[in-house]
Amino acid sequence: MQVDAVVLDVDGVLVDVADSYRRTIVESVETVYGETIPKAGVQAFKDAGGFNNDWTLTDAATLFVLARRAGLSLDLEEFTSAIADAGGGLDGAKTVVREELEAGAAERVLGQWDPDRLREVFQQFYLGSDRYEEIEGEPATMETRGYIDDEPVLVEAATIDVLTEAFPVAVLTGRPEAEALLALDRVGLDVPPDLRFTMDDWEAGKPHPRALVTLAERCDAQRVAFVGDTLDDVRTATNANEADPDRTYYGVGVLTGGLTGEAGRRKYEEAGADAVVDSVNDLPALLALD
Repeated sequence: MQVDAVVLDVDGVLVDVADSYRRTIVESVETVYGETIPKAGVQAFKDAGGFNNDWTLTDAATLFVLARRAGLSLDLEEFTSAIADAGGGLDGAKTVVREELEAGAAERVLGQWDPDRLREVFQQFYLGSDRYEEIEGEPATMETRGYIDDEPVLVEAATIDVLTEAFPVAVLTGRPEAEALLALDRVGLDVPPDLRFTMDDWEAGKPHPRALVTLAERCDAQRVAFVGDTLDDVRTATNANEADPDRTYYGVGVLTGGLTGEAGRRKYEEAGADAVVDSVNDLPALLALD
């Protein structure tokens, strides 16, 4: 795989978020509504597509919990499969609720859903009380330590050194900018502002190709490897090839996020991944830098 730029996702690639973002999703729904989904169920939403933003995934998980209370017969796997069939994302989740429940029950579910409260709780669990007040500029309503501190670093310093010496290295993440910067600082990767795309920089989110194409342009690159931990990351590269046929975009999946083992490898391959590696630390060998 010959490339002249590398774009990295953050979650599941540079840091492990199993006990931070994913735990936050589950506990936010539990705190606000008294019931939740299993942590393993988060991956089913990710696989459905359109959930690059964990706030919207939390919203969709909430809709599932509330819809089950209202008589939804679908289990979690069936619900997320129906979301995928409906186009993915939060809009897909709302479509499934409306299609699977009678009209009055569906509207009650949507009326009980409180995204503002969920986001407030989510941010306090994830950031912790002190960081929440600093970053969000609002007083905390809970005493929390912050699951952000439970994010083991996945990328080795030697990998960062090899990649940054060989190529421009950019970052494309669904994190808000402040949270992306905290992670980049933790792993020791310095990325200039013009080579970062975060939640704050665009509304569409992955798998829309605009951010990836823009980063390729800013890197003056013709062949780009995009490394991520979800099917939407691979789809982003595929969509970029269609949107920008004068360049080549390679989607590389890592097995250190929600997709793991041979089952994860098969899902990546079925989604059109150009390569699947055990971790981002295998990237130099894939790019013939070792």
